[in-house]
Amino acid sequence: MTEPLILGIESSCDETGVALVRGRELLANEVASSVEQHVRFGGVVPEVASRAHLQAMLPTVRRAAETAGVRLADVDAVAVTAGPGLMGALVVGISAAKALAFALDKPLYGVNHLAAHCAVDLLEHGELTLPTVALLVSGGHTSLLRVDGINEITQLGATIDDAAGEAYDKVARLLGLEYPGGPVIDRRARAGDPTAIRFPRGLTARHDLEKHRFDFSFSGLKTAVARWVETAERDGVEVPVDDVCASFQEAVCDVLSAKAVDACTHLGIDNLLIGGGVAANSRLRELLEQRCAATGVTLRRPRPALCTDNGAMIAALAAELVRRGAQPSGLGFGADSGLPVSRVLV
Repeated sequence: MTEPLILGIESSCDETGVALVRGRELLANEVASSVEQHVRFGGVVPEVASRAHLQAMLPTVRRAAETAGVRLADVDAVAVTAGPGLMGALVVGISAAKALAFALDKPLYGVNHLAAHCAVDLLEHGELTLPTVALLVSGGHTSLLRVDGINEITQLGATIDDAAGEAYDKVARLLGLEYPGGPVIDRRARAGDPTAIRFPRGLTARHDLEKHRFDFSFSGLKTAVARWVETAERDGVEVPVDDVCASFQEAVCDVLSAKAVDACTHLGIDNLLIGGGVAANSRLRELLEQRCAATGVTLRRPRPALCTDNGAMIAALAAELVRRGAQPSGLGFGADSGLPVSRVLV
């Protein structure tokens, strides 16, 4: 029996993603990014992102269908991000998905963005070994999750202030580097000394571990970088940008990798999955490889193109839910910017 063809739509932030998936085969994965429109602001502006989604949605849908060599009438179900994310951006994607589902007379699935980051690796490496710990790191989210099933996910910890990707953007801005900050800091860090400056590791002190063992905090790190740079400039010292980038990145990746592996060993789980835009960071992937190898944890890493927000992850999650006989969401649901990861399907 042929697997159903799923159209997935992702619009939670600044990228309009549309993909077509049949079972675990990715037929098309088209992304229209509005990042260039946010550069002069140094970060994502929700209203700008929403307008960009409106302009890009239909062309991206058409492109995905052409790439996959299918007609929209061939689609068996439509899936869309219901949350979490930027409210206006989510509304655009949901409205488009509802219109398509209604016009095509196809079932509609509203799914969780974070759970979709866990599901996308199924397209690359097949069935998940369960249970697994998932580390999701992006500009809007930094979370540790326990995955007992694709529709059975528990949050172990999350950021209590800035997400890791957000900290990258803010540090890049104070160093006069371009937006988005993640790729440029990663690149500049390769020419720097990660031991040049000992920046703080948030929520790793002994008194923090009792309450925040699996939580993250990057606001203090961002402030420490700002103060170090201000002091250097006040003293007339040329700021060693590469060293600052390397030392900052080392602090972020040290905390992320250490807490992820600690969650695995504490829970007796020997599988770790990473996702989100920051999961493409070269130093994070390197540290995770080292620490997982040292503790006997198997690391699953989607290729970088599947780590960032995309329609493939939405379609992949919906395909798994359809396979398990999940009922469609219908047309009555709305966007939920704070949708908890425990609600995989709305």
